[in-house]
Amino acid sequence: MSRLASPRGQHPRFRLPNEAGIAIVFLAVMLGGFIATPNFLTVSNMMVLLLNGAVIGFLCLGQSFVLLTGGIDLSCGSIVAMTCVVAALLMERFGVPWQAAVPLVMLVGAFAGMVNGWLIERTKVPPFIVTFATMGVAASIPQIITGAESIRVTQIGYGLIGQSRPFGIPFPVLALLVAIVLAALLLRKTVTGTHIYAVGGNADAARLSGISVPRVTLFVYSISGLCAACGGLIYGSRLMTGYPTAGRGDELFFSIAGAVVGGVSLFGGSGSVVGAMIGAMLIAAISNLMNVLNVSAYWQPLVIGLIILVGVTLDTLRSSKRLSFPWLKSRRDRKFVQHNDSLKSTS
Repeated sequence: MSRLASPRGQHPRFRLPNEAGIAIVFLAVMLGGFIATPNFLTVSNMMVLLLNGAVIGFLCLGQSFVLLTGGIDLSCGSIVAMTCVVAALLMERFGVPWQAAVPLVMLVGAFAGMVNGWLIERTKVPPFIVTFATMGVAASIPQIITGAESIRVTQIGYGLIGQSRPFGIPFPVLALLVAIVLAALLLRKTVTGTHIYAVGGNADAARLSGISVPRVTLFVYSISGLCAACGGLIYGSRLMTGYPTAGRGDELFFSIAGAVVGGVSLFGGSGSVVGAMIGAMLIAAISNLMNVLNVSAYWQPLVIGLIILVGVTLDTLRSSKRLSFPWLKSRRDRKFVQHNDSLKSTS
């Protein structure tokens, strides 16, 4: 009986993480921006980039959970607007202290996401259609309640969320970093994370193995709604205003682009939140660089759209096993394969 050689123990080698590629691209964009204009890497512009990136990052984080199950959430931008207004209403019209209003708003966002998950599971309508419909509903609610008028917030403490800088770092960025760590641990170290990947890989097989697919669906859409609420709180606290149109620009576009570019598969079952976050910061950096270079805002969706197209195309080819890079195999890997082939021929 022949025994194939194992690379473990015999040829220890360093393996780059899957996120290394997108990280290199991000660093290249940052370097290119510095070369293009010295105004790009200034402290003030980096603060703007980090604050804008924090909102996109939270949306991308929630979107990643949904995409990992093979779904999509088109309503996250509208939930940002709804929660931004709800926060202002609670504090200004109902006199709720900001310390209590913040967790209530987060619950509202999570509930809105849970409604998405419930509708998807109960109606069996594709997530794209369900969240497209709820996108319109969530966008209309703040417009109807406020008459499309902004609500000024007077509770100074609320501004600490979006304006404070502990250790010189914007608080939203610190909050996002904590959320990334918790999300990464949940996906990689818990049973819930295993179930999320299993549902995205094959929902029918996951169901047959005893996994509650409806429960997983409710959970990931609730996470998406919660993350959108965090984005709404950041928007509102930065400007001390509840805007009924907050988050209804390119944020949805960017959240999907960041996740896809960061390696989260649109087909579900593969990807990581770390890669998605690097992708989100890459998208934010490209958008910021175009603003610094005074590129027309009309060009930004075109550029981001092309990035999404490239990312989706590569993901499709990779999923169909039509995309391979044999030249990336190391010399040691080739020797290992040749050694195993020789063992097979002599057995």
